[in-house]
Amino acid sequence: MHVTFYGAVREVTGSMHMITTHQNNILLDCGMYQGRRKDADRKNRVMPFDPAIISNVILSHAHIDHSGRIPMLTKDGFKGRIITTRATADTCEYLLPDSAHIQESDANYLNYKMVRKILSKIKSGSGNNKNDKERVKEIQKILKKGKYNLNLEVINELAEEYHLETVLPMYSMKDANQALTFFDGVPYKQPVVVGNNVMCTLYDAGHILGSAISIIKTNNNGKRRAVCFTGDIGRFGKPILEDPTLNFAEDDRDIDLLIMESTYGNRTHEPVIDMAPHLKKVINDTVERGGSLLIPAFAFGRTQELLYFIHELYNNNEVPRIPVYVDSPLATKITKVFGEHPEMYDVETHEDFLRKGDNPFMFNQLHFTSSVQESMDLMREQKPHIVISASGMCEAGRILHHLRNKMHDPKNTILVVGYMAQHTLGRRILEQGQLYAESGRVGKAPRLRMLNKEYPLKAEVVKIGGFSAHGDKNEMLRFIEKSNLKIKKIALVHGDEDQTLAFADTLKSKGHDVMVPKVGETLDLGI
Repeated sequence: MHVTFYGAVREVTGSMHMITTHQNNILLDCGMYQGRRKDADRKNRVMPFDPAIISNVILSHAHIDHSGRIPMLTKDGFKGRIITTRATADTCEYLLPDSAHIQESDANYLNYKMVRKILSKIKSGSGNNKNDKERVKEIQKILKKGKYNLNLEVINELAEEYHLETVLPMYSMKDANQALTFFDGVPYKQPVVVGNNVMCTLYDAGHILGSAISIIKTNNNGKRRAVCFTGDIGRFGKPILEDPTLNFAEDDRDIDLLIMESTYGNRTHEPVIDMAPHLKKVINDTVERGGSLLIPAFAFGRTQELLYFIHELYNNNEVPRIPVYVDSPLATKITKVFGEHPEMYDVETHEDFLRKGDNPFMFNQLHFTSSVQESMDLMREQKPHIVISASGMCEAGRILHHLRNKMHDPKNTILVVGYMAQHTLGRRILEQGQLYAESGRVGKAPRLRMLNKEYPLKAEVVKIGGFSAHGDKNEMLRFIEKSNLKIKKIALVHGDEDQTLAFADTLKSKGHDVMVPKVGETLDLGI
């Protein structure tokens, strides 16, 4: 039995590892890389193995950096099953098609901009005396159907005519929907066969709804080996979900290799109890300036958590009850999934909301936008309001259009409530915003490029670290030291290199046998 580390190795996104036995190749996660568009595209489009050799997939949870390349697997020869929790399977019914839709929409928009640019150059150089605005309107009539819809047939024809290199999605909606037929949802703590002489049991990871810690065991001629894959470990004491599992069944406690995330391997979060007061301050400060609050957030997990806290603040009259818009059709569907799995809520959520007949994720000031026109109208809204929009790392989706309409105004606030991977737009916004604040917000504002254009970052950028769904250094140590697992060796993954190496040093100082694998490295566990 050996393990090969393919993704989220000395970086955060693209989770993917393979357990190989004599008769099995079992994939742990099949995630999408997120970062610089060109780098991510290059990494995502090529699988490091033939999908046909994979026996089955064990999916830790539904976030796209763990699930996002499953449609590429299933369209290229994979014939096995995708084993995960029922909540994760239900969520992927929305997340994977949405990922495909975002890819298709972004590709279409970038191709439209490229064709519009070449047509503008041709018309301006052809002796046309029309002014720029008239020329743009003339081009838009060719490339658009109405005000919002692109004429894709014409755009593609012109791109081919002028030999332009168009942007293509990695997979289509059809591919994503086909992938969903491969899913098998199973309960926590119920052993399931995942290969010849290989069993898997899922335990609650406390990260997001349905997230799982996987215990994979094999027995060959009386020789037993066990791998524990944490996926992403959640925090302790947060609302809505149960804490990460510490008490494992007796048969699952002896672990030869723990594959553990290390996202915050050298950092500690604000206490959970401090999140609501900090959110309260950000909302009040922004409204006092007459501005609006823009929150990039994952449609799954982070959005519902924000709604939970805002709902509490509104119920307690601690902030002005300004309109709250969730500008994500996906978030509406995901909130429905939350409603279908109350068995995963913690005791506090039941006591504070459900037993009172109150939905924690719905209140009078909350609005879900669905159509493009509604989203465009919201971007022009000048009265104070809150917008929660995906994607969480600002790499795609409607959040980009909200940013380009709001980030230039110093009255507004961009609130960062989750991890921003290196080389993502979200990370650049956070870092440049913090540098601008440290300079006293004087002088020329930093400029950031998105959608092929630069925009000044004058809005205030604030980060509340307590919202992270990842356990910090101390919480990960708590999992290792307070659980009843007996761990022989630890492999650290899913963390920027500096965080992973720092956490490795911490664990070694406590006597643990730790490795930090490199991409493609294989660890032999014997038998």
